[in-house]
Amino acid sequence: MSSAARSTNLFKVAIVGASCLKGKEVRDVLNERTFPAIDIKLLDDEDAAGQLDQVNDEPTFIQGVTPGQLSGVDFTFLTADQDYTVKVWDIVRRSGSEVIDLSYALEKNAESSLRAPWVEHELGRPHQAGLQSVPVVVAHPAAVMLALLLARLEKAVPLQMASAVVSQPASEYGRAGLDELHDQTVNLLSFQQMPTAVFGAQISFNVAAHSAPEARQPLAEVEARILRHYQAITGGGVAVPALLLQQAPVFHGYTAAIYVRTRELTTSEALEGALRGAHVRVSAEAGEHPSNINIPGQPDILASVKADASGGNGYWIFAACDNLRISAEQAVECAEEMLHTRPRGQLQ
Repeated sequence: MSSAARSTNLFKVAIVGASCLKGKEVRDVLNERTFPAIDIKLLDDEDAAGQLDQVNDEPTFIQGVTPGQLSGVDFTFLTADQDYTVKVWDIVRRSGSEVIDLSYALEKNAESSLRAPWVEHELGRPHQAGLQSVPVVVAHPAAVMLALLLARLEKAVPLQMASAVVSQPASEYGRAGLDELHDQTVNLLSFQQMPTAVFGAQISFNVAAHSAPEARQPLAEVEARILRHYQAITGGGVAVPALLLQQAPVFHGYTAAIYVRTRELTTSEALEGALRGAHVRVSAEAGEHPSNINIPGQPDILASVKADASGGNGYWIFAACDNLRISAEQAVECAEEMLHTRPRGQLQ
């Protein structure tokens, strides 16, 4: 750590993948939460290097990922895609910084720790930091959303069963996903050939539960990751839902239609009360129901409750979350915890 950072109790931060959607979101959350950073370096690949950007309203240039740029960095956020993270991981590892991975590239690293601070706090299982620093992998936002909601429901009333249909937005594939969905829509309406490099098929005006063989990342892989992360962050203490992931023709925000059947009689109002709390806002007014329209930029999960039309003990919870924002919030909270468990400066 630099002498300037030590004297002011501030830290040096690097965002690898700064031009990516997740990178920009992490930068914004660091600023909003007033993370004690004396310097935030924006780093990315050769295509993005040299681009003019800004940090805390100050102009700066995106730089390449080199040992020199990472020298003295205390916290490194990995926000690029998996392939690029793997490519630069050795450079990042040798920097000696705390690593928070939002790309899932380090998920299978035996030394990594999968984290979801919101769920850990809800279940009363605070993370126990070891004596030696390990990379942190931020849990998938859909897994966080499902785990937090179902954990609160089970505290209120035992669940007999749970299932969820989760809709994935184009932004989960980064800027390339947004651009392809936009181009597909424009080209479809103008009767031109549609690009399919990311999704492998037409997604515009379409909902698919299966990926084309040419898709950049099959839905089955993401679905398996969501379940894997859900089971890891809940530690077996919350009912595991049957899960179906589908690709939706929307730009931002995961949505989930969650069906639960309770073992005891209850009411929609009781379940709404159970869901309310930190990081969850329950809407009852028609114009405030969670949707892809009102979720972008929201730091909370939005949810609503509706009794199943067949009666009995069945209820539907419709929920939405900004996937980029939820991941960034979790990542920065992990870094904030590290400030106390592994201080680099003379914290007061």
